[in-house]
Amino acid sequence: MRKIKTDPVKFVSKEEKLRTYYETLHRAWGPQHWWPARTRFEVIVGAYLTQNTAWTNVEIAMRRLRQAGVLTLAGIRRTPLPELEALIRSSGYFRQKAARLKIFVAFVDDRYAGSLNRMFSQPTEKLREELLELNGVGPETADSILLYAGQHPVFVVDAYTRRILERHEIISANASYEEIRELFERALGAFPGLARPRLASVDATKSRPAHSPSATSQAKRSTVAQIYNDMHGLIVSVGKLYCLKSKPRCEECPLRQFLPEAVE
Repeated sequence: MRKIKTDPVKFVSKEEKLRTYYETLHRAWGPQHWWPARTRFEVIVGAYLTQNTAWTNVEIAMRRLRQAGVLTLAGIRRTPLPELEALIRSSGYFRQKAARLKIFVAFVDDRYAGSLNRMFSQPTEKLREELLELNGVGPETADSILLYAGQHPVFVVDAYTRRILERHEIISANASYEEIRELFERALGAFPGLARPRLASVDATKSRPAHSPSATSQAKRSTVAQIYNDMHGLIVSVGKLYCLKSKPRCEECPLRQFLPEAVE
C-alpha cells in the first residue's frame, strides 16, 4: 500500500466532482482530438477493430484497408470475406470482426438504403437500441459510433474510466456501464452552458493532445457532444499516462488533488 498525502477536496456530489475533473483536465491539456479518422465510416470500422486489442494493431489494419481502397461502405460490401479477414488480421479476432463489419454494412443497406446520413439522423435512443442489437456491438462500441461518427451526445465509458473512478472512490467495483454513463451525462450533459475552460500555459513536454487534429475530431457537433468528446479523450490520457493498471503515477497526475487521503 502506497500512501499519498493530500488534502482532499470536498464536493457536494459526484456530478460536481466530475465537472471539476473535466475543467481541471481541459485547462491543463486541452482537446485530445478524438476520434482520429478521415471519415465517419473510418470511425465505425475503428470502433469494431479496437475491441480486445491495442490501437497500434488497429492502425495497421486501417492502413491496409485504406491502401486496398476498401475503407468505405461500398468497399467493405464488395470485398470477399476471406480477403477482408486478411486485411484486418493485425487487429486480432479478425474472422469475427470481418463478419461483424459485413453485418453492419448489411444493416445500413437494409434499414437506411446504404446511407450513413439517414442512419445518424435517427433519434439517439432509437439508433442506440438498433446498434446494440447487432452482433458484436456492446455499449462501448455503440456509444463510440454514436458520439464520434454520428456526433450524438452519448458519453463513452471504457476501462480507463472505470479504473479512475474506482480509485477516486466515485463508483463501486460492481457499477454497471449504464450507471457510469448516466453519471457522466448527468454531470456534464445537464449543464449545456458548461463552456470549455480557457487553456492554461502548458509544458508541451509533459502533456500534448492524444492525436493530431483530424476531419472527424474537428467535425461540427453540439456543445454537449463536444464536452463528452473532450472528456473521454482526457480520461484516456490520464489512464495511459498516470492511472496505470499497476504502479500508478499518482504524484504526477493532474487529478492527484482530488484523491482520497490514502490511495493504493
